[in-house]
Amino acid sequence: MYPLAIEWIWPDTPIALAIILVVALVSHALIMRGIRLGTQAAIRRAKAHHEHPDSRTARILALATGATQERHEQRTATVGSLLRNLTSIVIWLIAALLMLAVLGIPLAPLLASAGVGGIALAFGAQSLIKDFLSGIFMILEDQYGVGDLVDTGEVTGTVEEVGLRVTRLRDGTGTVWYVRNGEILRVGNQSQGWSTAIVDVPVAYDEDAGKVIGILEQVATHMEQDEAYADVLLGKPTVAGVNAVTATAMTIRMTAKTAPNQHWGIQRTLLERSLHALAKAGVRSPAPSLGVVGP
Repeated sequence: MYPLAIEWIWPDTPIALAIILVVALVSHALIMRGIRLGTQAAIRRAKAHHEHPDSRTARILALATGATQERHEQRTATVGSLLRNLTSIVIWLIAALLMLAVLGIPLAPLLASAGVGGIALAFGAQSLIKDFLSGIFMILEDQYGVGDLVDTGEVTGTVEEVGLRVTRLRDGTGTVWYVRNGEILRVGNQSQGWSTAIVDVPVAYDEDAGKVIGILEQVATHMEQDEAYADVLLGKPTVAGVNAVTATAMTIRMTAKTAPNQHWGIQRTLLERSLHALAKAGVRSPAPSLGVVGP
């Protein structure tokens, strides 16, 4: 074994070390400023788009998801913080290696030891690393955010917190669930984009289908023109037509595109108004099936 020798040549060595340090400091400051400016610009663009939507659908979605702007700011800030931390680690790691090289310290044994230690750490904390990597990609890809109603396979609930390691959900009963990000294999997000209300209106099997569809079209038109639902409906409800026919009933299907998670109320209102309009027009409801009465 030979003692570790440090090469120190005056004034070359201190000048080289000073240059490396200055370059690292300047690079770190410039990159941090660039990330900060990029983050602020992204937040300003999202805020401007949120305040001035270019369509009725965008306006309704912005109103229905009031946390969208806050969620975007949180996501952008999280990504910016992650980029700053990664940049700091990379810059100062490279600077440290360059300084060791200037001092004449062999890097091969250090890198080999670091590689072995990294492998051991990866095996010992692979589940933790998997959780963190999954959390990073979930945030970057915006798979879900605070306030979204999601189905993770094991539990369905509203997202209360999104972390790099775990996601906190609250289901319909009020139970809080902590789900590790690495264990989420698929996610169904019911709050992104829009929801669809589906209503099946039953009438007697021998009623005139054309007449019934015409009445339901009027209900759909009145529903669209109702100011009470201007911030919920994304368009006029559609009467799809006859969906099923049985020995006692004919079913007409209606659909409506709504703001996220607002389809339940629209379904109830559409069905109530449809039944009222059909009864007023004299359209008969399905007769109950009493079965066959034996002797």
